[in-house]
Amino acid sequence: QVQLVESGGGLVQAGGSLRLSCAASGRTFSSYAMGWFRQAPGKEREFVAATTWSGGLAYYTDSVKGRFTISRDNAKNTVYLQMNSLKPEDTARYYCARARLGARLTTGEGYDYWGQGTQVTVSS
Repeated sequence: QVQLVESGGGLVQAGGSLRLSCAASGRTFSSYAMGWFRQAPGKEREFVAATTWSGGLAYYTDSVKGRFTISRDNAKNTVYLQMNSLKPEDTARYYCARARLGARLTTGEGYDYWGQGTQVTVSS
């Protein structure tokens, strides 16, 4: 069983930064792509970013390109989401997830394990 635990959320003013972390249990972390999703109240869950197993490739939704950076440290079984220039519309609960092997990384259906999420609130 894989467990994913997110941390690093909080309240920040617009223009500020946060770094989210997702610690994964298990010895096969480095074999899987990982992703970040978010869900705001009353809205559907949306893809934010994903990285391949090696961290060599990264994918972002258009609204965060140039502001967010996904990275991973396979030695620490951890994936990160550095969020800069935060906007009020980034307010949401952020979830990390482990991708199924060979799955499409930009949709939730491509992931089989999810964390409980961490809340990010950006004030204007």
